Amino acid sequence: MSGNNMRIGTVALTVNDLDSVSAYYERVVGLRLIARDGESARLGAGGETLLELRQDKAARRASPREAGLFHTAFLLPSRTDLGAWLRGAVAGQIRLQGASDHLVSEAIYLADPEGNGIEIYRDRPRDEWTVANGMVEMATEPLDADGLFEAAGANTWDGVPEATVVGHVHLQAGALAPAEAFYASELGFAVTCRFPGAVFYGDGGYHHHLATNIWNSRNAGARSYPATGLASLEIIAPGEPGRTVTDPWGTEIVVTGGG
Repeated sequence: MSGNNMRIGTVALTVNDLDSVSAYYERVVGLRLIARDGESARLGAGGETLLELRQDKAARRASPREAGLFHTAFLLPSRTDLGAWLRGAVAGQIRLQGASDHLVSEAIYLADPEGNGIEIYRDRPRDEWTVANGMVEMATEPLDADGLFEAAGANTWDGVPEATVVGHVHLQAGALAPAEAFYASELGFAVTCRFPGAVFYGDGGYHHHLATNIWNSRNAGARSYPATGLASLEIIAPGEPGRTVTDPWGTEIVVTGGG
């Protein structure tokens, strides 16, 4: 993710309760509050906004079976950071939904108070990835939690490091073919991996910046607004003109040409 490669910018979520959701991302995930007013909050790392929360108390609560967000994945700079986060989560009795070793990364899963999925992860060095014919080998194996605790050493968790970014966003789709036509053919991401029921997309050799799956949302139709969940997804594409498009299920994708 360097040079002119595309990457994820800000993820915007519509929420019913701004106070509780914002507090969760600060307290549990460790994002820093950048700005806040009565109707929205911006949180991030190193002064960069990674997450924007937009309050709509009247919005219906999105169903876990419709198209939209599967999870927002926050990429920590090192295994030490992930270990420190996990140790803090265990000490704080944070409810986790899962944990996996994906060969290219180690990941821990949870959800915010309104059910929006979250992944906290770290990447293995690229020279440890297996890539063949342009496809990255990924799997779902048990996470070495003991190894993460050891990697944390004496470090304690005090919020996300400044270099934290949104490494990828995983989406729920109604079908894979139209998702691939949009995210690969229209937006220009390469298909980097295929799983049963899921396709992964990346740029610049990264394992994935985006993924679409139909595990919970097969045959889902267009999204009905106003609803909680993913409101807008920013893709930073240096050198490209800015534009706003919608995916086949009505999710807003904002392409910006920022560096």
